[in-house]
Amino acid sequence: MSYKILDTCINCGACEPECPVNAISQGDSQFIIDADTCIDCGACASVCPVGAPVEA
Repeated sequence: MSYKILDTCINCGACEPECPVNAISQGDSQFIIDADTCIDCGACASVCPVGAPVEA
């Protein structure tokens, strides 16, 4: 499994530096997670102020 970022993302960028495998990047309107790179650690979800990263 991997995480995905919901449309509730506010584009704050808190999640990106927390990812140990650099699976998170800035998309057009919100951050996105590369499912092939994500290791399902949940570090992004623990720092998100709006709970946008969820298990896919």
